[in-house]
Amino acid sequence: MALVVKEKSGFKYVDEGQGRALVLLHGLFGALSNWEEVIKRFSPHFRVIIPMLPIYEMPIKEAGLEGLRKFVEEFVEVMKLDNMILMGNSLGGHVGILYTLHNKDKVDKLVLTGSSGLFENTMGGSYPRRGSYDYIRERVAYTFYDPNVASKELVDEVFETTKSIPKCMRIVAIAKSAQRNNLAADLPNLTVPTLLVWGLNDTITPPMVAHEFNKLIPNSELRFIDKCCHAPMMEHPKKFNEIVQDFLTD
Repeated sequence: MALVVKEKSGFKYVDEGQGRALVLLHGLFGALSNWEEVIKRFSPHFRVIIPMLPIYEMPIKEAGLEGLRKFVEEFVEVMKLDNMILMGNSLGGHVGILYTLHNKDKVDKLVLTGSSGLFENTMGGSYPRRGSYDYIRERVAYTFYDPNVASKELVDEVFETTKSIPKCMRIVAIAKSAQRNNLAADLPNLTVPTLLVWGLNDTITPPMVAHEFNKLIPNSELRFIDKCCHAPMMEHPKKFNEIVQDFLTD
């Protein structure tokens, strides 16, 4: 499906459907296409909104988790959103947790999938490596149980991003901020109903991380998807959407 990117007050975002707001937060290398099947499934019944996080554009001194949380706060205010369902993958999950902890009155339910915030495999510490297409292809494939899910279009998009020195500087700064920002002490204060959907074969935020989130977040439930790595909504979209649907209609 062709997604239409809208602009308002300096924010770029996708806004599909009508009804209760379902806000999706992408990861560090996330693209709008990551959420395509989620949009198809839920836009007939929800207002699905995806803000484009300013990962590659934000001032380098603000490139971190706090800067991204404040960005989401400003976006929500501009869009006049309330009673939201917030869903985040990887870094987007981490930002979603921070936003919810600071704005509990705005979030009705939270969905986390492959979220950072406790432990994340940094993939050797040298990522991103500029100029090596084969390396980028290997690292993108590492995100999936089935490396064929890493389409040429997806690899090309990440490769183009990593060719830019300023973008790489922001990526590294945000990744380091995520590693420093451990939420173990804060998660018991996350009281909204929370769904954890995890790939059983996640190599970046392994299953033990999901169990730890489940233990620390009081009102949480954990569901695993087999033969699935770090992006369940892309690798097993039908199963992912069914699990989310059950949670939202409880």
